[in-house]
Amino acid sequence: MLIADCWQLWYDKVMNKIAVCGKGGSGKSVLVRLLADGLRRHGRRVLVVDSDESNTGLFRMLGFARPPEPLVGLLGGKRKLEEMLEEAIRAGTPEMQVDLIRQPLQPKDIPPEYMLEKDGTRLICIGKILMALEGCACPMGIVSRSFLKRLRLEPDEVVLVDMEAGVEHFGRGVETSIDCVLVVVEPSLDSLEVAEKIHELAGQINIADVWAVLNKITSESIAKRLTEYLDKRGIRVIGEIHQDAEIFESSLEGRPVQSGVSSYDIDKILDFLFP
Repeated sequence: MLIADCWQLWYDKVMNKIAVCGKGGSGKSVLVRLLADGLRRHGRRVLVVDSDESNTGLFRMLGFARPPEPLVGLLGGKRKLEEMLEEAIRAGTPEMQVDLIRQPLQPKDIPPEYMLEKDGTRLICIGKILMALEGCACPMGIVSRSFLKRLRLEPDEVVLVDMEAGVEHFGRGVETSIDCVLVVVEPSLDSLEVAEKIHELAGQINIADVWAVLNKITSESIAKRLTEYLDKRGIRVIGEIHQDAEIFESSLEGRPVQSGVSSYDIDKILDFLFP
């Protein structure tokens, strides 16, 4: 095998698990949808993991009529997981070492009610906070971390993880089994500052590949200002999604997001990730 072929196989392998992060409202779920469409066009099998316990609309963006049953239910439910976590901590296991899934698994091992499939995209939901006084989301973070750690993929499979807004998931260690992080940055100082923090936290758990994707771009001057800000802080911009009326309208109406004019933007991002 040629050295170039070995490099390509290695590169494809480490890009199999991609976390999409950013400030709330920056467009993480939209980017996940657009990436899923683009990956399918490029012949990849896509598994989307909904790891955001507060945003409930990702399934609609992806074209599903309903969400899958939450993965926490397959493991006994949130209350049981809380008890397991408390028991492990009492036994002296640090929370970051608690592993709620003990065996390797592949997507095909997941029961169909917990993993829906449509048009070549599969969807898993970790769990949602649905009621007042339900307690913290820590068990769901541990399930996300354990699931991604144990998940085994074929070379043509790619996992897109839609993270919760902000940076709390880094505190739970969800990204410890992630290959790269894409930070969605919209034109706001808050979004830029969150991107800086994500870049910093990813470095602390040895994720070398943290890249920014600009979203809601209305002009090249805006894109240039954002890129210059991020470049100065060591964050490379690998693409931009221009403002798209179709995306706005489909999000407002709760129907599947269509790529539209954004297909070209997404293809450039995928050309970088999978050369």
